Amino acid sequence: MAEVELRKTVKYDFGGKVALITGGASGLGLATAKRLLESNAKVVIADYSDKVLEIAKEIGAEGIKCNVTSEADIKAAIDLAVEKFGEINLAVASAGIGGANNAIGDETLENWNLVNGVDYTGVMLTDKCVIQKFREQGKGGAIVNLASMFGLVAVPSNVAYSAAKGGVVNMTKAAGTAYAAEGIRVNCVCPGVINTPLVPEAEKDAYRKAHPMQRIGEDWEVACIIAFLLSDDARFITGAALPVDGGYTQV
Repeated sequence: MAEVELRKTVKYDFGGKVALITGGASGLGLATAKRLLESNAKVVIADYSDKVLEIAKEIGAEGIKCNVTSEADIKAAIDLAVEKFGEINLAVASAGIGGANNAIGDETLENWNLVNGVDYTGVMLTDKCVIQKFREQGKGGAIVNLASMFGLVAVPSNVAYSAAKGGVVNMTKAAGTAYAAEGIRVNCVCPGVINTPLVPEAEKDAYRKAHPMQRIGEDWEVACIIAFLLSDDARFITGAALPVDGGYTQV
């Protein structure tokens, strides 16, 4: 059951701009893909799921299987976007995993490398390869990275995730300023707990109480902020880390 009803919000017209979304076959990536398709964008979803092509067809996007820890896979996804649509203008780096809930004294190198490989290195590689293509095209572009409220405040019980998302926040600041003069913007969103099937029903009450709004978020509430940051309405915003967390990080 949704925490709040879907409400009428601003719909952007991206004028046929081309977007690549990693992690686009589920969760916030899929919600964002649908939002951009509704907003007159052309979308390629890249995901590790075996169902990515099926899901892409269902929503009217192009799809490609992609491991974001592989630079070759990311370049292949970009090449697909250019092959199908002529160029790439937008990107959303939303592929991510939670990993094991280990405090630092219990952390394993295997879990650390796995989580940071996907959640941190995967974002870096996506940004790197997309920015290279943006610069080659010479038309600028916009990227939104998926961080987390736990990139702004610590989650002691999951050191790998906390570190990776904190890294994404600062990497976004670096990437968002490095090429700003060339019309390339990079921002990130820092969602709170979002109402998806990945959140067990038994844990939702505790998460609701942890957010000042006394509820958790909906995927469309994050997707509409991502769309804003990709849009020309946000053309003077770069290097920003925007909390979308019901006030969690403010108390």
